[in-house]
Parts: sequence; structure tokens; C-alpha cells
Amino acid sequence: MLVDFSTLSEEAKVWIYPSSRKFYPQEIDGLKQKLNAFIEAWKQDDENFKASVEIRYNRFIVFSVDENSDLSNADVDTKVSFVLQLQQDYDIELLDRMNVCFKQGEYTQYKELKDFKKLIKNKAVTGKTIVFDNLIQTKHEFENYWEVPITESWYNRFLKK
Repeated sequence: MLVDFSTLSEEAKVWIYPSSRKFYPQEIDGLKQKLNAFIEAWKQDDENFKASVEIRYNRFIVFSVDENSDLSNADVDTKVSFVLQLQQDYDIELLDRMNVCFKQGEYTQYKELKDFKKLIKNKAVTGKTIVFDNLIQTKHEFENYWEVPITESWYNRFLKK
């Protein structure tokens, strides 16, 4: 069942998929419809299943599932297959974990890790630059540690080189 993200507990499981580009305004409504339809159809025979999906900053797709919902490997595979289809539908990359998303002024940037390291070396980004940790796993982590300065993230190791 599709529920509002705010109703899920702090321990809800979270998956974040950063898009290689910002979603265009004309894509947002259709994307939201596809995402909501997927959640409604995903495990529809399980009356205890509660999940949420939202788009943040017109760039991130955030899935969350109540910690009491039972997810099998096949259920996770179904979600990944859906994400792969979105990649094709929108000509974007959503599954590449070797890219960095960070804030630059009011914009959210997406760079390959090697290019991000060059930005650090050239001081185009600093320890105060906000990065997104898309590897967080719970709603609590999402709300508290998703957007952090580089100095508080695992990217901090690149500042010291």
C-alpha cells in the first residue's frame, strides 16, 4: 500500500536513486504516476505492506518501506527491474553508485567520482560543500545524514590528499 513518507517509522528501509540529470518539469507528473502505480502494484497481495516513494530536488527517487513489511530478494529484484525500466524510459542513469551528488549554490550537481576529486583538488568544492550520501539505509539516516558537509561524509578522505 502506498503511504505518505512521514507516516513511516524511523527504522523504515530507504533506497535512494540519484538521476544523472534533473528531471524536466514536463516529466515530473508522468514519473510520479509511474512511481505511485509501481508502489500500489508491488506486493499488492500483502495487506501489511506499506511503502512510499518520492522525488527530491527533481533528481533523486527515494523508495521507503516500513520495517515491518516483509521483503524478499525477489521483491527487491522487482524494484530494481522497475528502476532499470525508468532508466530506459527517461534516458538517465539511476544505478551508478560511483557518482557524486552535491549542492553548488541552489543547484544539485551530479559528477563522476574522478571529476569530483578534480573539483576538490582545484578547490571548486570545499569541506563545507553539501554532499548527498545515497548509501544511507533507514528513514532516520535519511532525515539526519543524507545531506551533510563533505567533512562529515566518507568523501572527506579526498580533502586530505
